Amino acid sequence: MAVETELKFRVPARKLKMLVRPRIAGSRSDKPSESNLVSTYFDTAKHKLKRRGLSLRIRQDGHGYVQTIKSAGGTQFDRGEWETELDNDEPDLSKADNTPLEAIASRKLRRKLKPVFETSVRRITVPLRMKQSEIALAIDRGQTTVGQRSRPIGEIELELKSGQRLDLFRLARALERKAGAELDLRSKSEHGYELAGDQEHFVVSAEHIVLEPELTSGEAFRVIARSAFRHFSSNADAVRDGEPEGIHQMRVGLRRLRTAISLFSKILTGPSTEEAKAQLKWLANELAPARELDVFIKEEIEPASHDALLRRGGKVIRQEFSRNRDRAFARARTAVNSARYRGLLIDILQWIEARQTIAAADDGGPIDKFATALLRRRIRKLRKGGTRLDEMSAAERHKVRIRAKKIRYAIDFFESLFSSKREQRQLARQSKHLKRIQDALGSLNDFVAHRRLAVDAALKAPHRKERTRAFASGVVLGREEQAIKPLIKIATKEVRGLGKI
Repeated sequence: MAVETELKFRVPARKLKMLVRPRIAGSRSDKPSESNLVSTYFDTAKHKLKRRGLSLRIRQDGHGYVQTIKSAGGTQFDRGEWETELDNDEPDLSKADNTPLEAIASRKLRRKLKPVFETSVRRITVPLRMKQSEIALAIDRGQTTVGQRSRPIGEIELELKSGQRLDLFRLARALERKAGAELDLRSKSEHGYELAGDQEHFVVSAEHIVLEPELTSGEAFRVIARSAFRHFSSNADAVRDGEPEGIHQMRVGLRRLRTAISLFSKILTGPSTEEAKAQLKWLANELAPARELDVFIKEEIEPASHDALLRRGGKVIRQEFSRNRDRAFARARTAVNSARYRGLLIDILQWIEARQTIAAADDGGPIDKFATALLRRRIRKLRKGGTRLDEMSAAERHKVRIRAKKIRYAIDFFESLFSSKREQRQLARQSKHLKRIQDALGSLNDFVAHRRLAVDAALKAPHRKERTRAFASGVVLGREEQAIKPLIKIATKEVRGLGKI
């Protein structure tokens, strides 16, 4: 088995040519080589390999056929790769021994395998030396094809052949500045499956996290952080397309990463952690208005605008808030198209992988003990402080909601460590209570945001529209006000229902 340590980037087509003879301070390049690569990816009709985090391809490079089995990047920085030479372009599962595919490599699977998509690229490989490291820069131009549909490929890969990961990230930053390269952890196979699904851009949800009990807390943090990183960064194209769910999922991925930093704060060290938190907060703030306005319009403004009682007022505020939403979506798009965002991706991934990020003393101890103690402590604190919600201010209730949300994310992170049926039932019950608390208090928090939006809109209204807009806003807020007490009652009940772990 070979282990790949690589970074993949998307690069504007007009910038790819300049990288054939890269002039990057601190590096030396050797003579480039060129090859034509045609790769066919195989899977079942229901994409069984993809669901198991595997890919199977056969590549023809002019000299013969090579079958490659890869374990998907997922929550690991390095990827496993198993290659064998073949006599033709048909998969040979007898050569899957000692690979992750071996466990399912049956005759039945072989009969079900079929080509899913094909990639055809012209690859230019430039050997680079930076300090004591050897890095291969691969420049790929071509296309992915599924039936009559195709999508262009324009990307570069940096593969660390030997040396230090730090040099890999140094080179990555230089390429971002020189060519606007954007880090993209998704592989060619992931983009191929996206095209095979006839979707322009997938909206990516959180992936299931599996932690082994023998991991240290520091190792577990990296698994969780990588997963959250992939979650938010994989939704950048959906944000660019103005897809509301893409903005939501990018925000969820950011929250999961920020929550992981909070949960593991005692073992994270150095000023770089504060810098990482600041960068993540910046991106979250750039996305927040778009999500707030989208929810307000869909859940409150649009239903109210159909109410005969509101007449023109409902139409006026719907038009105004729709314009505000368009501006907020443009702001989110500008953020993910910026050099700051591209730099953030490199900085955050390096911070996750850096040895200095985790306190070296004991690496936080075994993750199973760490997780149990953390969940018990946080649930106990939530139960103690969350039973007097009716006496709290909106800001205080918001803090309770954040505590509940962090515990719910923690359960998602640590679920695989609790393997018995009793533990699984207990966690499921806790998660259900936490979701109801989060939903109820989330609605209350939305009310606060909606009030701010409505008041701001009323104050900025042209004189001739003041009354109609103010009246319509008042009706919307009045309806929300009626829901406050029932929501507090629900949240209080669910807090009391939380048990022990």
